[in-house]
Amino acid sequence: MSVAYAPTPYVPPEDPPVPGAFVRDPYLFREWITADGASGYPAEGGRYHLYVSWACPWAQRVAIVRELLGLQDTIGLVVADPIRDDRGWRFNEEFPDSAGGFEFLSQAYLATDPGFDLRPTVPALWDSVNRRVVSNNFHDMTIMLSTQFDRFAEPTPDLYPADMRKEIDDLNEKLYLDVNNGVYRCGFAGSQEAYEEAFDRLFARLDELDERLGGQRFLMGDKLTDPDIRLFTTLVRFDAVYYVHFKCNLRRLVDYPNLWPYTRALYQLPPFKTTTDFDHIKRHYYMTHPMLNPSRIVPRGPEIEWDAPSTR
Repeated sequence: MSVAYAPTPYVPPEDPPVPGAFVRDPYLFREWITADGASGYPAEGGRYHLYVSWACPWAQRVAIVRELLGLQDTIGLVVADPIRDDRGWRFNEEFPDSAGGFEFLSQAYLATDPGFDLRPTVPALWDSVNRRVVSNNFHDMTIMLSTQFDRFAEPTPDLYPADMRKEIDDLNEKLYLDVNNGVYRCGFAGSQEAYEEAFDRLFARLDELDERLGGQRFLMGDKLTDPDIRLFTTLVRFDAVYYVHFKCNLRRLVDYPNLWPYTRALYQLPPFKTTTDFDHIKRHYYMTHPMLNPSRIVPRGPEIEWDAPSTR
């Protein structure tokens, strides 16, 4: 497993200032759960709970790592209703909150900071002892789980190998700027210039990644690592949502000779498949962005054979 890791909360760099560009709200809760407890949040079984929505790519990637590392009995999981209104992510009889007992995720944020006035987001890590959100900084969470819960986790896979961390960090930053957040910068662009800048960067990066995967099984070589999980959660939503809804329509995922079989091969691994819910994904995106889809009609397609054997 991983060796000692000194956590530093990640703050993403600013994208180039293009008029009308989508700017993501900052993630204010950036505490770390640590193996030694020096942060004030010791890694303990049953203490922490992960709030997610199956619609959200940022949340899914943390849920995938939780399953890959066998941390299901260590870290609880609470799934929100995929339909979010102006009150935010909600819980009900179908989607109960077994951790904080909240009706809305915003209540967890206000319990942490009564002055919190941004949009409550998933994923969020909840400390049931102190009854507060430890982190909503999704940039950190997969690394946190991969490096601070060794005594609870399965011995493999090592998703953040010590000898590859600099290279992984560099790739993760490129993935965030151009792909993970890039699709949002296309979809929520407020000007043609901003849209085209994000669009060009997105597809230039996807083309580069497709070429990279032409000679290797995973992004870092022959072993699954953290960047694969971060890329997967965007790619699995690409044809169903981003291609149409966010106007990312130069090419579909299924048009890429390497990215498509790569994504399909990952999907067939249980932690990836069991955390992918296309019904939640499509209903959330098409029903909660009235500025993009005022009719809130959810498309029935596309028809994609995710379970077909992959060539990889």
